[in-house]
Amino acid sequence: MRRRIPNILKLGIDRTYLAARSTVEYLNTYFSLVGQGPFFNATDFFWISDLESNWISIRKELVVLLEKREEIPNFQDYSVRQKSITQDDKWKTYIFYFHGLKEKENCKKCPETLRLIEKIPGMKTAFFSILAPQKHLPAHRGPFNGVLRYHLGLIIPQEREQCRIRVGHDTAFWDEGKSLVFDDAYQHEVWNDSDRERVVLFISFIRPLPFPLSVVNRLFYQLIRLSLVASVVKKHPDRGIAYG
Repeated sequence: MRRRIPNILKLGIDRTYLAARSTVEYLNTYFSLVGQGPFFNATDFFWISDLESNWISIRKELVVLLEKREEIPNFQDYSVRQKSITQDDKWKTYIFYFHGLKEKENCKKCPETLRLIEKIPGMKTAFFSILAPQKHLPAHRGPFNGVLRYHLGLIIPQEREQCRIRVGHDTAFWDEGKSLVFDDAYQHEVWNDSDRERVVLFISFIRPLPFPLSVVNRLFYQLIRLSLVASVVKKHPDRGIAYG
């Protein structure tokens, strides 16, 4: 009986969390200031033009890092939660911010990239996402639609159709110096069927919402964030946390 009580409590907490998330996600979708759907118009986000105007500068810092590609960690080695979608060394991530957790040494090596990403309203996560040739990320969804995802193409294979992302029922392709914005709470998956690596600047940022829903959304995100960074902090206790 004693063993059953913790299990019952856990089940109750899980159900309460899922119900709360479902409610907040419904409100986020209905009242979103940038619309709803798998993909969004890049022109609806004023800060994107600054990134696109400076994409060459960002790529220059990336190219220097890629000279020591073997030192860049696999994503699942940084965040164990990623093991459900990748187990090999074909998805590497050079992380600047991870849900508010700032990688100070990484940031020092890319000052121009850091300057640009720290100007993004509600930015929570930022990293170079490096996908090796012939890599597939199976269908999965993000933890919460209160944040949106942004990709800036930095190194894109010439065989454009062989490198793509599906979000919901829609498929998109990257272009160098151009942007994609999407809601990763939809089921999504990624393919790089080419013989060249694909690199994008990956940003996660708070979805624009009206007050007071914007406050509710940020509070709920903070609850989710604690569990997302817990394993990283435990594995790397020397890292500092920036709340925002």
